[in-house]
Amino acid sequence: MLPRKQKVGTVAVIAHQRKSFGGGLDELRRLLADEGVGELLWYEVPKSKKAPKNARKALKEGADLILVWGGDGMVQRCVDAIAGSGVTVGILPAGTGNLFAQNLGIPEDLPKAVHVAFHGENRKLDLGKVNGEHFAVMAGVGFDAAMMEEADRGLKDRLGRAAYVWTGLRHVRGELVPMEVRIDGVTWFEGEASCLLLGNVGTITGGIEAFDDARPDDGWLEIGVTTANGPIQWARVLGRMSAGRSEDSPFVRMTRARKITARFGSPMTYELDGGAKGAVTKLKAKVVPGGVTIRVPESTGSEQL
Repeated sequence: MLPRKQKVGTVAVIAHQRKSFGGGLDELRRLLADEGVGELLWYEVPKSKKAPKNARKALKEGADLILVWGGDGMVQRCVDAIAGSGVTVGILPAGTGNLFAQNLGIPEDLPKAVHVAFHGENRKLDLGKVNGEHFAVMAGVGFDAAMMEEADRGLKDRLGRAAYVWTGLRHVRGELVPMEVRIDGVTWFEGEASCLLLGNVGTITGGIEAFDDARPDDGWLEIGVTTANGPIQWARVLGRMSAGRSEDSPFVRMTRARKITARFGSPMTYELDGGAKGAVTKLKAKVVPGGVTIRVPESTGSEQL
């Protein structure tokens, strides 16, 4: 039996109604009762885009701990609203896309995830901020964003990482766009590219270890530009990414930065933590050191981070 904790203060739950996890929201209620929650604020939303309003409401109601039930898109929208407040966030990784939770070692088991949320260790983690909106995992421009939109859920369930390689090759257009990327005020890349990636953690889409040295508490964002053109070159890039050797590709350039400004010769689609945000010709990004406090496992938090 998991150890019980003394009575806690106000706890808010912000849950995506369509995401399943363990025994569902009914089991979550039972687990919260066992934790001795003093006051419970409960918000359910049909879509993640409705979550920020409730996150802000929870802050106004004095929540001491905000539990987010959903995938990376749900976490991203809630964290964007909570950033800078100092209120602790517990992640309950419901659904299928839970890259942030995986990078932090939060278990995909409901009772264990709740245990971490109440008995784990508080960590101040960095966030990225793109065009005024925070992200926790990654931001992608161009081919990456298109690949995220096109990937078939059933294919991902069957093939895992390989699904992204296959989906990417099916939908690669071979389009290069003139791009200028400035990092910390200095021009770092100028030329034609098909994809720009910004990472706050190491493991991104499909479990691909794109940024080996990334840490969400080091005050930096990882940055990568891909110049692959056409199916053959993209096959090489995606293959090396899926094998965790992104930096070995001749079509990939990588570094890290605190501030990034990118300009594109034509509109490019971008995404934050897997959620499409439209097409832009300019992107401004920066790291937000210690932007959010997340409850992580005591036993593995330091290893994961």
